[in-house]
Amino acid sequence: MFALRGGRVLTADGGLRPATVIVEDTMIAAIEPASGNGVASDVVDATGLLVLPGIVDLHGDAFERQIMPRPGVRFPLDVALVDTDRQMLANGITTAFHGITYSWEPGLRGRDMAVEMFSVLERLRPRLVCDTHIHLRFEVFNIDAVDEVAQWLAAGRVALLAFNDHMAWFLTHTEDAEKLAVYVGRSGLAPDAFLALLHATAARRHEVPAVVTRLAEAAGARDVAILSHDDETPEMRRWYHDLGSRLCEFPVDEPTARTGRDLGDDVILGAPNVLRGGSHCNRLSASAAVADGLCTVLTSDYYYPALLHAPFRLAADGVVDLESAWALVTDNPARAAGLHDRGVIAPGRRADLVLVDDSDPRLPHVAATWVGGCPAHVAGPPNGGGNGGRGR
Repeated sequence: MFALRGGRVLTADGGLRPATVIVEDTMIAAIEPASGNGVASDVVDATGLLVLPGIVDLHGDAFERQIMPRPGVRFPLDVALVDTDRQMLANGITTAFHGITYSWEPGLRGRDMAVEMFSVLERLRPRLVCDTHIHLRFEVFNIDAVDEVAQWLAAGRVALLAFNDHMAWFLTHTEDAEKLAVYVGRSGLAPDAFLALLHATAARRHEVPAVVTRLAEAAGARDVAILSHDDETPEMRRWYHDLGSRLCEFPVDEPTARTGRDLGDDVILGAPNVLRGGSHCNRLSASAAVADGLCTVLTSDYYYPALLHAPFRLAADGVVDLESAWALVTDNPARAAGLHDRGVIAPGRRADLVLVDDSDPRLPHVAATWVGGCPAHVAGPPNGGGNGGRGR
């Protein structure tokens, strides 16, 4: 048992206040007044720091850069994933859903990589400190893989299932020689072979709806949450909603996001969008969507540090207060994924906790991270206040 004392705690009622958090084994045992002596003999001095719920990341694929930092230059998966684990913990991420893309294209996002990722993640799970799950990003034109994915769902190997359709993007952007070089580089194919595969796959468009319907039913049978990715129109969101998808991920415009919210669905946008001041694809602004009540969840997408920084940016810009902004990366994503044991600081919840130095709100710093009550990362705050770890 230990106590986090002296910090400002974001409690389950949504308020920041001085309090002491008592942790016993893997769980939060109690929240006591800041001045109370309590029963814990081991005390962490959190003076001057925020005590926040650990971040829940529903979609992160920045690990791809650890695996292949340059096109065609690959490193061992176990090395890349263990290093990714450390990076996430240093940014306050205590639950992660690795976005593994299973596409019709070979290489970094093809079958061999997806199968290897499943195998290595399952083997490494006892060594990974962040609670790590698989978010399968299924390219809907990957028609011949439907039986295999249905088997993965039935076996409980997939925690989230997303339907991705990047075919139009490929057909448009492969006309750009620079873009084509990127896709060719990660596929391992020669340019002519890649283009031949692309056009042969696109010709099977009529088979896609049946594939999506079948996998949506398979996911529903296992209570696996379904995401639709890059919804382009309100009609597309309604179609996926009718198939059982309650997570609208990266809708391209305001009417589509609003349709999702009107249907009672969660709308997911990228934290990098907030941090950069807009979408890198010139699509829906995440900050504007938060201000309008159209975004309920933020994810790291392609940049893990953004999940820590985005709530502070939203608060500093006056979009929402920090308490509401932090729910976008903790309570809301946990609920959306069906993880009702985490996301808030309350008795009986998992002790996934982060100490954050917010002395410079534009550059928050994670001093320490706990996952299930165990110390996972200790850095100490840059201003020297607090001890950032266990200490009497």
